[in-house]
Amino acid sequence: MNEYDSNRILHLTKKINYYSTKNINEADCYILNTCHIREKATDKVYHEVGRVKKQFRDKKKPIVLIVGCVAQAEGEVLLKKEKYINAVVGPQSYHEINKIILNTENENIKVNSTEFEVIKKFDQLNIVKNTNSKISSFLTIQEGCDKFCKFCVVPYTRGPEYSRSSSEIILEAKQLVENGSREITLLGQNVNAYNWRNQRLSDLLYSLSEIKDLKRIRYTTSHPKDFTDDLVEAHGACKKLMPLLHLPVQSGSTKILKNMNRNHTIEEYLQIIEKLKKKNSYIKFSSDFIIAYPDETRDDFEKTVSLMKQVEFINSYSFIFSARPGTPAANFKKVDEKIAKERLVIFQRVADEIKTKYRNKLVNSTTNVLFENNTKDLDKYFGRDEYFNSVIVNSSENLAGKIRKVKINSCNHNTLFGEVILENKPKEYAA
Repeated sequence: MNEYDSNRILHLTKKINYYSTKNINEADCYILNTCHIREKATDKVYHEVGRVKKQFRDKKKPIVLIVGCVAQAEGEVLLKKEKYINAVVGPQSYHEINKIILNTENENIKVNSTEFEVIKKFDQLNIVKNTNSKISSFLTIQEGCDKFCKFCVVPYTRGPEYSRSSSEIILEAKQLVENGSREITLLGQNVNAYNWRNQRLSDLLYSLSEIKDLKRIRYTTSHPKDFTDDLVEAHGACKKLMPLLHLPVQSGSTKILKNMNRNHTIEEYLQIIEKLKKKNSYIKFSSDFIIAYPDETRDDFEKTVSLMKQVEFINSYSFIFSARPGTPAANFKKVDEKIAKERLVIFQRVADEIKTKYRNKLVNSTTNVLFENNTKDLDKYFGRDEYFNSVIVNSSENLAGKIRKVKINSCNHNTLFGEVILENKPKEYAA
């Protein structure tokens, strides 16, 4: 979502004649878009601002804006502690960014814009055409969160759940496809909580599927509590919807899930998995895990490892519990640091074994790849299969934007390597 937001900020600032540069020395305005999910996010802001100060020591100072969730959570502190910062802009105040830049240009004032103005934000973004021309693009359909998991800062930085109108989303999707996008990933803090005048995510998926040159649809991130039967049905009926689902579980222990205020049990989570498999036998899963959440016992941890082995997530993102200021869990007693690190190593070893086994099974198989661009070696092309695996092939043909059947010859931990098979039409979900 930060990548999507950053692109939209660039689209907005073009209206006041600001354009992106890859050369920091040319910058008149430096915008740092931040995330507050992990620990030490604020420290990274100060480090980055220090780097800019050093870069411009003997030059005219650029306007420095800190935007995003760190700005939302700690805006006043940032402005007081680091005088080099001109303004802090929360994620729901991006529509004000041009006014803030111009005011700072003319009056050199300090600005704190961190109100929850999500409706005004999207009203402004709808006026400015999305000119992103990547083969695979992001599109925000929902923001905010009403779940209040005890470890999570999102409800405090992104505000309550808000869904954009389906007409806005379809229009922006069509713009992206006209620009050259062939795959769109729908974004939301709780993307499957999407609800616009009784239209749900499943309705949106079917509508987007009717866009002719849109070949692939994905969405992230889902919450198990919002996984309704109509969405399960869409995974069987919507052929453009890719068969990889990222469904964060956080822990394999129902006790810990209750402590987290996740509002679902492991049994309910596994029921969703089984329903999806019945609708689409090709579907595979990835997930997020918090290791050593407060009060996690050895038994709780082993249940998490057991869940990993049972579902066989082909990708997982796991971190030791990181206390975020202002969240209820920040006040909980932490698991001993040494034990936490040991558990993370054990868990990631199991996760890597499952991922390696899965990838090795792909060698000598065929898969459908949507190619995005050529690499620095111009005869090599990069793309992704239906399961979001990175694939590289040699080709003299310009493959960007095309789907080709590829035979996988080898792999490493992160990438599949193969060769294009010439045939008329790729078969669905070959992997």
